[in-house]
Amino acid sequence: MSVEDSPASEEESAPEADGERTTEPKIRVENVTKQFGRIVALEDVSLEVEPGEIYALVGDNGAGKSTLMNVLSGVHEPTSGQIYKDGREVHFGNPSDARDNGIETVYQDLALMNDLDIATNIFMGQFPRKGGWPLQIIDWDETYERTEQIMMDQLGRDLDIRTEVEFLSGGQRQLVAIGRALAFDPDVIILDEPTSALSVDATRLVQDTIDKLADEGITIIIVSHNIESVLEHADRIGVLFRGSLVGTLEPSETDLEELNELMTTGTLESGLLDDD
Repeated sequence: MSVEDSPASEEESAPEADGERTTEPKIRVENVTKQFGRIVALEDVSLEVEPGEIYALVGDNGAGKSTLMNVLSGVHEPTSGQIYKDGREVHFGNPSDARDNGIETVYQDLALMNDLDIATNIFMGQFPRKGGWPLQIIDWDETYERTEQIMMDQLGRDLDIRTEVEFLSGGQRQLVAIGRALAFDPDVIILDEPTSALSVDATRLVQDTIDKLADEGITIIIVSHNIESVLEHADRIGVLFRGSLVGTLEPSETDLEELNELMTTGTLESGLLDDD
């Protein structure tokens, strides 16, 4: 029996019935708590991120956004609770474990080397190689070919990949950092403040790129203070307050005032929102 004819394939491709989900969430966080000594940075957080979704995490300073991001990227292990990827429980002891499970993180500082070109920045530490051990050398032809493919096909940006990073705009630098994440072929990318300190044009460039990646099926988790941006581009917005997820809202059903109220007080006039 072919894959197309198998019952599993039929189940996966079946339409939703009576509102029931037919696929597993890409990421599921279940009752995650993270403590640093006596400090509780996250408390009993549960949320789900769907495949191909742009899910934004927002909150005031100290709300737990960075801690949750670091738990999902393997920097911190949760004190308690579980993380599931495509329905399978996963345990990340370090960022390499998250990477092995298809999760890449682009941090706010980008960690790019200004005096090196785009291709070298994207493949630094993971260059394609040719020749046999111990005489392997960097395959520069493949490096530049793969960089062209990432920048043109996946990001849709026509940049000279031999340009040194120091000559790029803020938005273009962000794209290079995203390109470096794509070199590992992830299906989940976590973006830490991707439009912070960018110009209007650069912000639009990054937002358009994020939309394009989501259209290609990559799940995007954005950690952001830019409420206007996430209202425009996110599919759903999770609000953290003092380490707890106090609500998950759809942009079409909320506004800037409501989000600000929830971020700063943890409640709305109607009372505390239910977690996912």
